Amino acid sequence: MARREVQLNRAKFSCTICLELLTDPVTIPCGHTYCMKCIKTHWDGEDHRRIYSCPECRKEFSLKPFLKPNVMLSALVKDLKKTGPQAAGADHCYAGPEDVPCDVCTGRERKAVKSCLLCPASYCGDHLQPHYDAPQLKKHKLVDPFKNLQEIVCSRHDEVMKIFCRTDQQCICYLCSMDEHKGHETVPTAAERTEKQKELQERRQQIQRRIQEQEKDVKLLQQEVEAINGSADKAMKDNEKIFTDLIRVLLTRSSDVKQQIRSQQETEVSRVKELQKKLEQEITELKRKDAELEKLSITEDHTQFLQNYPSLSALSESTHSSSINIRPLRYFEDVTAAVSKLTCRLEHILRDRWTNISLLSEPEPKTRADFLKYIREITLNPKTANGFLSLSERNKKVILLNQKQSYPDHQDRFNDCHQILSRESLTGRCYWEVERRGVVSIAVSYKNIKRSGNSDESLFGYNKKSWTLSCDIKSYIFHHKNIQTPVSGPVSSRIGVYLDHGAGILCFYSVSETMTLLHRVQTTFTQPLYAGIRSSFKGSSAEFLKLK
Repeated sequence: MARREVQLNRAKFSCTICLELLTDPVTIPCGHTYCMKCIKTHWDGEDHRRIYSCPECRKEFSLKPFLKPNVMLSALVKDLKKTGPQAAGADHCYAGPEDVPCDVCTGRERKAVKSCLLCPASYCGDHLQPHYDAPQLKKHKLVDPFKNLQEIVCSRHDEVMKIFCRTDQQCICYLCSMDEHKGHETVPTAAERTEKQKELQERRQQIQRRIQEQEKDVKLLQQEVEAINGSADKAMKDNEKIFTDLIRVLLTRSSDVKQQIRSQQETEVSRVKELQKKLEQEITELKRKDAELEKLSITEDHTQFLQNYPSLSALSESTHSSSINIRPLRYFEDVTAAVSKLTCRLEHILRDRWTNISLLSEPEPKTRADFLKYIREITLNPKTANGFLSLSERNKKVILLNQKQSYPDHQDRFNDCHQILSRESLTGRCYWEVERRGVVSIAVSYKNIKRSGNSDESLFGYNKKSWTLSCDIKSYIFHHKNIQTPVSGPVSSRIGVYLDHGAGILCFYSVSETMTLLHRVQTTFTQPLYAGIRSSFKGSSAEFLKLK
């Protein structure tokens, strides 16, 4: 057969959904080609909205296209899988220090693409072709290039070792089985490999499970360390502020008491001085009366005495000193007693109840029943909805449409990003769940996030004012400050969100029959938060569930 001159590019024959070489390729009306299974799975996810789209160009079809296999492309892909390594450019086909060279090439050796266990030799694409064409060579066992083929050849009989002696636990050739290993328990190497492969897989699975468990434990412990450090730092800062405020309150109260005492002092002194002044005036008047009476009493003329007597005015009512209640040094004893009582109560709280402080913080919830204690019902705010977002289910569900909605202008509306915020502000401990379809991002954000423009300042997760878990069909990514963090975990249509605003904790969970922590944030929230949704593709939807 003539050497094939056409070099095939594997990337051009790969499915853009699974990124592997096409399997049962089908071409849809827009001209793009996918694996039949991949495009069916993609369209099954769009059955709910009865519009089917191309994953690559996004062209939509009102009816699900009928899929027919692409016969010519199937043949090309089959040929590419068979001779795939030959698709490399000429500059990359020669063997390097780490490659297995072709045993047939003369001069500059090409890379081997297969090794034959029966020959035994390694072949480049050109020299391997007879193994595909010649009937007697098609039965040979081809494997990936094997660098040291002599290791699988018996040094005594120069035959490939295709038998395993279980008695001596070593590989042998068929001549060895009839000679020094005669009577031993022997099996084909393929059969022994199958058994050992099962054991190996089981051991690998055990190791991988332990790795995953321990990596998860390490991650949880690291999160625990971060949580402890963050909580301790926040407690130090908060307590310093609390005690500063307490000292300020005590100083203010002390100043108030001093001011009240001085004010009462001035009032009481003024009252006493006023009474003193009245008494002094009365004494003066009485002395004047007494002088008049004395003068009249010494008048010798009886007629003059009797004529002048009626002209004397009657005495006014006297303010007798017995009505004055003198309490030396006891005017402000009640104030002192009240302050003393308050001091005793404060000392009692600090002395006898201080140990209760450690009991004030409740532990983080662990089970779904624990989370449901903090249910917060979320409704979406139409005033913040982007024009292409449609609300339903009493403003609990949002879907991204092709057609722009007729919303009135509002300063809170996201003009360019397909986003929306909740009506409720979130503080304290809160938990809510979102049922999503398609590609959506579940977020929390401060209210003062930018509303116009498609820049990082307005996009959830791309600034310091918002935190976002982006949910794709097969994976998750966490965004904050324009930093992307891949998140592993079971992909679910339902996402649970737990917020402890005071402790600075934000957690995202995959919710199915169990709850699996996807990502945990430990920070300090400086403002109330709002729940948010960003939709990336037409037809994607998210609904805030009403939990019981």
